Amino acid sequence: MPSERTEVQVRPGAESDLGALTDLYNHYVRETPITFDTAVFTPEERRPWLLSHPEDGPYRLMVATDTDPTGTSQRILGYATSSPFRAKPAYATSVEVTVYLAPDAGGRGIGTLLYKALFEALADEDLHRAYAGIAQPNEASTRLHERFGFRHVGTYREVGRKFGRYWDVAWYEKPLQAAREDVSRTAPTASPSPSRTRR
Repeated sequence: MPSERTEVQVRPGAESDLGALTDLYNHYVRETPITFDTAVFTPEERRPWLLSHPEDGPYRLMVATDTDPTGTSQRILGYATSSPFRAKPAYATSVEVTVYLAPDAGGRGIGTLLYKALFEALADEDLHRAYAGIAQPNEASTRLHERFGFRHVGTYREVGRKFGRYWDVAWYEKPLQAAREDVSRTAPTASPSPSRTRR
């Protein structure tokens, strides 16, 4: 019997997503070095993060969902964000971007869909560079970022300690002036492996 396919949609994040987004992030806090947070969050503790990503401006939150076959509920499959790169004013034209996928949502091209939507949303903003820090090793995330025009600019060696060992973080950079051109060249049907970046 063929499995029923669900349609993946990407939209801006909403306050009603807070619980599901917190659960998704907490998986990576507990189980992986992808994020250097070491203690899980409650939804209320995570609310300021969500509210710092409105539907307009340079700091966005894009959410991928699928709808069950009855059309009555949506499940969050992943999210992508652009956030301030550093606090000082001269950094205002740079953003740090990241993608997190639900643990069972890999191999469906969702990371590609999320980044495509994110960079389309940022195309008209006054931004010059995007940066991504990827805890090593993470070949899937590296492939996703390279597909979107990111290039490796350096690695912080043993910069974070989690699970009783030290982890490197590789930093990647992407120019944003040509965001529309880059997005149009990237096929939304590609199927990258699960990819996440450290936040």
